[in-house]
Amino acid sequence: MKAMILAAGKGTRVQPLTYELPKPMIPILGKPVMEYLVEHLVKFGVRDIMVNVSYLHQKIEDYFGEGQRLGAQIGYSFEGFMDENGEIMPKPIGSAGGMKKIQEFGNFFDETTIVICGDALIDLDIKSALFEHRRKGAMVSIITKEVARDKASDYGMVVMDEEGRVKSFQEKPKPEDALSLFASTGIYIMEPQVLDLIPSDTEFDIGSQLFPLMVEKGLPLYAQKRSFNWIDIGNVRDYWAVSQGVLQGELTQMSMPGTQIEDGLWVGLNTSIEWEGTTIQGPVYIGSGSKIEAGATIIGPTWIGHGSQICSGARVERSVLFEYTRVSPGSHMEELVVCRNYSVTREGKMQHISETETETWRDARDRRGVSRIAKPQKKEATAA
Repeated sequence: MKAMILAAGKGTRVQPLTYELPKPMIPILGKPVMEYLVEHLVKFGVRDIMVNVSYLHQKIEDYFGEGQRLGAQIGYSFEGFMDENGEIMPKPIGSAGGMKKIQEFGNFFDETTIVICGDALIDLDIKSALFEHRRKGAMVSIITKEVARDKASDYGMVVMDEEGRVKSFQEKPKPEDALSLFASTGIYIMEPQVLDLIPSDTEFDIGSQLFPLMVEKGLPLYAQKRSFNWIDIGNVRDYWAVSQGVLQGELTQMSMPGTQIEDGLWVGLNTSIEWEGTTIQGPVYIGSGSKIEAGATIIGPTWIGHGSQICSGARVERSVLFEYTRVSPGSHMEELVVCRNYSVTREGKMQHISETETETWRDARDRRGVSRIAKPQKKEATAA
């Protein structure tokens, strides 16, 4: 069995986290989401993995290399072009179009392949799913998960018969209009011949184009009803919720890094905590090289990235601070994600540091005075 990780999207709904990172590189417990996926695939013996990349592609390629560190063999397919000025321009060609490009280049998909979006955490029993796929003689199996009716409008719903054969799809229906409560998780098991249905040199999507075409042609497209952890990081609100959950140990396959020095508190290497007047209520992780000054308060679940500084009198509650975040003396942060010069509330309201009345935070590496940071011009997506 082989694997395809879809990683070419820009991740606009997760901005500002994706201003400098492709979505699969967003960290959970200090590790990119895509790394958990690769580890899960390897656990089930799936070691040949292709990844389509586009936006900030080099950050994925530089981090994962050819996969040896993770016990896998990873290849990449770049989607984009170089313009007249020598600038690399990302240009995704759709999930199915990306697979067709790979197939025509080197015929990679010569056996059953599992296709996974690169921005979700899963613990799917791949062996069991593959068994059901083959037992039913499916050309493609869509892995689905049941959701509450009031959440139907957040997902693409799969309508199937009693045998699991797909009849139709509903894209984010109103709860009262949903004909099914089984959402597509963006995980598919495919046989090589399905690639013949995808047109060449055309932007083509798996969910909205390939699958309806299969239904129209009466091909064996099945849905599997699976109970497993599937956490999709669709937006910053989801990211905050996921971070809270994993810090509280809700995903058993994910362990806290660092060293546990007391109940609910983990630290990285060479971390300095001045305990006098300081309050820390876990679960809290404090990254390596971080400094917690006397009189600071940290209430978990909270993640503090490496190289950060929580100043005296500062209070951080249920938040995620990316690396090198300095929280100013006396400042109060509650239910925020702080990513360099931006903060985002759990509801998704974004604020640049230049828009704050007082400089609540800044880059911990900036040893100058309390200087304002000019708001940057938004740029078109370019490769790293």
